[in-house]
Amino acid sequence: MLLRKTALVLALSTAALLASTATATAAPASTTTPSASQAASATPFAAAAANPVIVVGGLSGVAVAYEPIAARLRADGYRTFIYQLPGLGLGDIPTSARALAGYVEQVRATTGAASVDVVAHSEGGLVSRYYLKRLGGTATVGRYVSLGTPQYGTYVANIVAFLGLGSCAGVVACQQMTIGSAFLADLNAGDDTPGAVRYTTVRTLQDELVRPTGNAAVNDGATNVLIQSYCPLRVVGHLGLVLDGTAYTIVRGALVDGPVRPNCLAL
Repeated sequence: MLLRKTALVLALSTAALLASTATATAAPASTTTPSASQAASATPFAAAAANPVIVVGGLSGVAVAYEPIAARLRADGYRTFIYQLPGLGLGDIPTSARALAGYVEQVRATTGAASVDVVAHSEGGLVSRYYLKRLGGTATVGRYVSLGTPQYGTYVANIVAFLGLGSCAGVVACQQMTIGSAFLADLNAGDDTPGAVRYTTVRTLQDELVRPTGNAAVNDGATNVLIQSYCPLRVVGHLGLVLDGTAYTIVRGALVDGPVRPNCLAL
């Protein structure tokens, strides 16, 4: 069973694991309690007035893998925190969402902010949406930006059965991300975008883990951005959504309620 679970995690998040292995020289600092150093800003223009930003990681995504996008946010003046999913996101998504709710309250207490903005990658977008829709998070989140989140599931999770791994080898989050799962049916029942939150989704045609890529969009008034609709020659993979300069220009615009104007040449 352990070998099967290992194979499953590799199938769903190889890119994230490779990035974290190459980058981390030690175990990442705990993200359970936000610290002042996490919120440090390189420039002041956004820090005084903007909401703190919580970067929510995805399946098997260790915190250090999200330092590149966090560094960009800090350089733009945002008080930025990284939230690593409990158990690396292998467990029940609603349970992870309840843990996120507690973390949001810690960030608000640390910063004195009434609201936060969320930039969520992959499974982290589902965790965040569940927090918004089922746990009252719309009262404390101003903006929601998802990057490569399987909002309506992914065939990558469904196809695991064909690899001889049964029902996702018992990995609950994988089961919940299969197309047609009971979890997704509940999450996507009714309004996709409740509350006064501004919702933005970002997706890429080269996403190797969210298939079909259209499932990374949501309905009911969200701004859904396909990178290649603006930058047809831009190649961005699943992990690339948190590393790519063009993707970041979309995130940055969403955080200031700006128009969608990706910089196709951004590094």
